[in-house]
Amino acid sequence: MSLIRGKMPAVWQAKWIDPELPHDEKERQSASVLLISFAVKSTDNSVLYITCHGLYEAVLNGQRVGGFVLAPGVDDYKKRLQVQAYDVSALLREGENELRVTLGDGWYRGNNGIDGSHNLSGTDLALLCQLEIGGQVILCSDGDWQASQSGPIRRSDMELGEEYDARMEEIAEWHGVTVRDFGTANLAATESVPVLEQERFPGKLITTPNGETVVDFGQNLAGYTELRVTAKAGQTITLWHGETLDENGNFTQSNYDPGERNKNGGIPQKLTYTCKDGLNVYKPRFSIFGFRYAKLETDVDLKDAAFTSIAIYSEMPQTGFFECDNADVNRLFLNSLWSMRSNFCDIPTDCPTRERAGWTGDAGAFAPTAVYLADCYPVLRKWLCACRLAQGKDGCIANIAPANNVTGVIGRIIKGSAGWGDACVIVPWTLYEAYGDKSILEENYDMMARWLRFCEKRAAKTRLRYIRNPHRKFLVDKGFHFGEWLEPDISSIDAMKRNMTQGAPEVATAYYFRSAALMAKIAAILGKTEDAKKYTAVADGAKKAYRFACTKDGRIESARQAEYVRPVAFGLLDGSEAQAAADELNELVVKNGHHLNTGFLATPFLCSVLADHGHADTAYKLLLQDTCPSWLYAVKKGATTIWETWDGVREDGTVHDSLNHYSYGAISGWLFSGVCGIRLSEGKLTLCPKPDPSLGWAKAEWRSPVGTVKSEWKYENGKLILDLSSPIPAAVELPNGEKYEVTEGDYHYEVLL
Repeated sequence: MSLIRGKMPAVWQAKWIDPELPHDEKERQSASVLLISFAVKSTDNSVLYITCHGLYEAVLNGQRVGGFVLAPGVDDYKKRLQVQAYDVSALLREGENELRVTLGDGWYRGNNGIDGSHNLSGTDLALLCQLEIGGQVILCSDGDWQASQSGPIRRSDMELGEEYDARMEEIAEWHGVTVRDFGTANLAATESVPVLEQERFPGKLITTPNGETVVDFGQNLAGYTELRVTAKAGQTITLWHGETLDENGNFTQSNYDPGERNKNGGIPQKLTYTCKDGLNVYKPRFSIFGFRYAKLETDVDLKDAAFTSIAIYSEMPQTGFFECDNADVNRLFLNSLWSMRSNFCDIPTDCPTRERAGWTGDAGAFAPTAVYLADCYPVLRKWLCACRLAQGKDGCIANIAPANNVTGVIGRIIKGSAGWGDACVIVPWTLYEAYGDKSILEENYDMMARWLRFCEKRAAKTRLRYIRNPHRKFLVDKGFHFGEWLEPDISSIDAMKRNMTQGAPEVATAYYFRSAALMAKIAAILGKTEDAKKYTAVADGAKKAYRFACTKDGRIESARQAEYVRPVAFGLLDGSEAQAAADELNELVVKNGHHLNTGFLATPFLCSVLADHGHADTAYKLLLQDTCPSWLYAVKKGATTIWETWDGVREDGTVHDSLNHYSYGAISGWLFSGVCGIRLSEGKLTLCPKPDPSLGWAKAEWRSPVGTVKSEWKYENGKLILDLSSPIPAAVELPNGEKYEVTEGDYHYEVLL
């Protein structure tokens, strides 16, 4: 059976049904099982429409309906709740049939975010489903269904974990359901792709120095563990999931302990399984964890036991493939890919452990890399819908979409950060550049325009210190801003506090310019001529305001690498100014021992700014640097994903913060666009590799929206040899300055050194 995207019933005859009996809403309930028997005369052209409050798993005649894990997916459910449509013709049989649906808490009422907020969307669980055969309604959720809380899933939570008692798999106690009037106004057909079970990794049992039994799966990922054991009824198995071992080689979850919340149990990522007699095979239905290791507590004989981790992420075929002569860089590329997989679970999130939040800044920073690595258009498109729903009446973009924690006073203040809110422009533009589909711009135009109006009103309020700036109405020095964020030698919390009290005009005005400049292009593409003129004027004003406040006649004076990267990358400098800034940036990097000190926003542009301005040698030294802070430091420490901070595992082995954040993995975008020179913009392909002997050789393949592009280079017998393959006419720029216009085909070049 398959998921049918974009399909909804013409008319809903189904009713919302609540499977739970009256209870104290503060108490966590067991998963609910709903059951109905029905008869059909034919099975052709059968479609099951289904959604729920919570998460569902539907089983028709003993077989699971579809492979969508954690369905119906995450949304701001009060505004939008997706409905899945499945072709179930192959599962139905003429005569009697049975449909069984299990509901878990999920995002709807389970623990969410760093503060463990629950009941964000409601306190109920409820099912809505409708079976149609040949367009005729055959079965609906209604008052005829039976329900039970006596099934084997005793507790389920996305963050906390699941409790399962295999002795209760045969359910004997059933009761009626309650028909509820939740309405259908918020329902929408699924147009994205399903979340699926993907790669599987067999676990290896190890004993840690403190005597604990731990399963090492070899790869950090987002997913869950499947166990296979032979046991006696009543024996138990408990698995605690974590990303790393501590400095002594023992299991730990301390790196993502969420502060005060840890006093109340933290985020245990825990499975508790009670066995039945004989063979037990189990994996959770409604929990997902970020982990490489699982601490095992059990009284079961593990002689023939098997533990397997299963990666869970949205259906996104890999499209980018990279390999070079340096094993550490190859591992870095895989780490970027795995952090993307771990965090593209229906929407792009920051990490799969602590927050699991759709941070706008993360998506904005990584999107240009994501479009190389995998076919992520449907996932990012769905998330942009969440951004639209989370946008304030004043046009402000929430820093997290959809909301997954308690907003309160802090939530009302901490929103609309420059570089975060601007993702509402950056991500649609990135998708348009890669996929060439104007509809993504049209779909999000109103959101982008409202964000720019919000920025315009914010810029109109200027601190007294900038009152002499003749372009101050375009200077953004008010409002909340994270700033560069996570620079390796600066406390981000202190920087954020400073930004709140003193402003962050360098970052905020630069992003005001960038978004306005992109909006001018977008408006022109969509034929909105007057808007294009307006945004061009805004961009021009923001550029002048930035130059007056943050440069001395176009010259940067700063000790921070980010403050050179940003104006060069965004086009805030004129003529020779950009080259001079890149030269000074190069000097800063060299003086810093070929270490970066950029943070969240500037790092994705760092190597490209250097390499595109004649400093490819320095860019490669940064890429190959393996002492902290650097990309390869984590690789040398055994990382299999990208870390949130440059020193997630310190030299002494102590661990902190998430070890599975994709943001700094944006360097992999440069492996394609810089090292191998594959650049696609609005359907125009350029091949301009920037090789360096320090990497030996490199090759990349991108199965792009216009076809498969290949770029490969190596050094041999005093020559640089390049082999390029283009599916469409392309511009070729060789490292020696030669330029060619080529048609579709394969091309071989040899450059004397």
